[in-house]
Amino acid sequence: MSDEQATTIPAGTGMRLVTFETDGPDGPEQRTGALVEGGVLDLAAAAEVPADMLALLEAGAPALAAAREAVAAGTGPIVPAGEYRLAPPLPRPNSLRDFMVVEEHVMNSFKKVPDEWFNLPVYYAGNVDEIYGPDDVVPWPGYSDKLDYELELCAVVGMAGRRIPVERAAEHIAGYTLYNDWSARDIQEREMSVGIGPAMGKHFASSIGPCIATDIDHDQIVLAATIDGEEWSRGAIGDMHFSFEQIISWVSQEQTLYPGDLLGSGTMGRGCGYELDRWIAPGSVVELSADGIGTLRNQVGEKGAGARRVTEPARQVA
Repeated sequence: MSDEQATTIPAGTGMRLVTFETDGPDGPEQRTGALVEGGVLDLAAAAEVPADMLALLEAGAPALAAAREAVAAGTGPIVPAGEYRLAPPLPRPNSLRDFMVVEEHVMNSFKKVPDEWFNLPVYYAGNVDEIYGPDDVVPWPGYSDKLDYELELCAVVGMAGRRIPVERAAEHIAGYTLYNDWSARDIQEREMSVGIGPAMGKHFASSIGPCIATDIDHDQIVLAATIDGEEWSRGAIGDMHFSFEQIISWVSQEQTLYPGDLLGSGTMGRGCGYELDRWIAPGSVVELSADGIGTLRNQVGEKGAGARRVTEPARQVA
């Protein structure tokens, strides 16, 4: 068990937690919700939980239990489709660590799996200030000619902990979301030839969404990616060499994990254009999907045109 917090995240009724944007009295605002039949249940109003997703996770087990009760009861204000837009479920994560733990992807990318890969769940630290959500237009960096998608799953940490044993690690996971680790392959290759990185090859954009799904069997999740309506990639999360539980135990040895930390699985085998030698183009629509989570859809912008978030004008409410 964590030596920082003993209260476990409650299991039970599955939820699909979202951050949604709607019009408020002072303009567009973002609130926490849950996808339900007919639209989005406004959790801040129905369960009196924080309207900010990071604050909701930080509020811990009591807040998540209250949200579950509201979803199970089916009572409270429901915002119907057409009157809201989905933002990234966690608009600004506490941190982002992206691992590389699927052997087929490593073999396809490097042609040989490094010996230490089998011993260490390695990762790079992402940029939490460039997070995109459903239907946002993702920027094509002006310094890159080869933009790529990556088909991944993220575990969302919901409970703080340090030195977490593998057998208790699942208690620290609030849920899972889809993750597109956008990659500028040409600049990434140049950076990593120096023996450090990636940085500029990754830090311009990450997409997550459409929701944080709780109480799902992540080992059974199958992910797929379609480009302009054609399926390019499909992979099973069970192909991970290290499980999320093992990842949590490894990382938390001398680092405290906090609510709102994201832990990426790394790319599924044949889960990116680099492995397939197929490349997206400006204007391409990239969709990642998984049963129980939904579809994360983004269009790629024109090279050098900059960011255009659907939810950009919104403000967080307390």
